Amino acid sequence: MAALLASERTGSTARLVAKPVASAGFIAVAVAAGALDTGFGRWMLAALVLSALGDVFLLGSSEARFLGGLGSFLTAHLVYGIAFLVRGVAAPGLLAIVPFAIFARHVLRWLGPHLSDRMRGPVVAYAVVISVMGVLAVVTATDVWDWRIPVGAVMFVISDLAVARDNFVAPGFTNRLWGLPLYYGGQLLLAWAAGA
Repeated sequence: MAALLASERTGSTARLVAKPVASAGFIAVAVAAGALDTGFGRWMLAALVLSALGDVFLLGSSEARFLGGLGSFLTAHLVYGIAFLVRGVAAPGLLAIVPFAIFARHVLRWLGPHLSDRMRGPVVAYAVVISVMGVLAVVTATDVWDWRIPVGAVMFVISDLAVARDNFVAPGFTNRLWGLPLYYGGQLLLAWAAGA
């Protein structure tokens, strides 16, 4: 993480190595935790691989690369949602829809004036999908509630505010300074939980 943040701060091409290596780290954690042993774990691993692909797309700065990253992460969130459904959800917890819907609405209002017509649809779709993933992460339950899943997912959701701010509102290293640790911390928690 330190190497990634240092390379992001200086704009060094070392980030082209540091970011994929950091992303490979959360995939390795999932495999080491036993993700290949269960259906839930395999879905989680697939979401982590899609996220790593999104990280590689976001190494570029073009709109096409951004849309590739957005598509990879959108698919990763859908796959995380499937994983949480496979694990099981507690119906009473579906009230979590309310705070996630309010959060998504506020984020879209904040971003709205900064979005081009071409980006509006993909960003709205992404906000809906990540909110659904967040709800499912909060309500996923089996015999034992696993704090790593909702905490990791919420960290991931919040880290996306840094990506949105950096791409649409106020670009700068500060976004990566707080967004990347949240993102990688959240992904590591989800990877660790993948073996549960």
